[in-house]
Amino acid sequence: MTWVQQVQDAREAGAVYFDVLTAVDLEADGFEVVCRLWDPDAKVEHLLATRCSREDPHVPSIVGVFAGAAWHERSVAEMFGIAFDGHDTAPLLLPESFEGHPLRKDFVLAAREAKQWPGAKDPGESDADLAVPRRRRAKPLGTREWPT
Repeated sequence: MTWVQQVQDAREAGAVYFDVLTAVDLEADGFEVVCRLWDPDAKVEHLLATRCSREDPHVPSIVGVFAGAAWHERSVAEMFGIAFDGHDTAPLLLPESFEGHPLRKDFVLAAREAKQWPGAKDPGESDADLAVPRRRRAKPLGTREWPT
């Protein structure tokens, strides 16, 4: 089943609310384009996904099924470099002089190039971060402090 057919079938099944369309960089496995739809009557979400290769990243556009997907497709095209067949994805968020796709895992952060982190690991990955002193536990209201 094609990507557009998958989205169309979900809409016909009651998922009439388009929530979000984004992508995930799977590195060597390419990209996964993910769409979340909502069925308001059944109160059920539909999480749909399709994959595309890293060498030629493109998927069919779902703007014909959900017009609200246009902004999301433009964002994904700009941030991940994924083309959407049948949709002109003009730049949306970044300046015209910007080069690259910042949400790809192989994109080098300018801040890292300008100044290295002071430690061997990124913030939050150090064993020293685990040794943060804990707060004193609060006692429930109305309990007494008994002398020890």
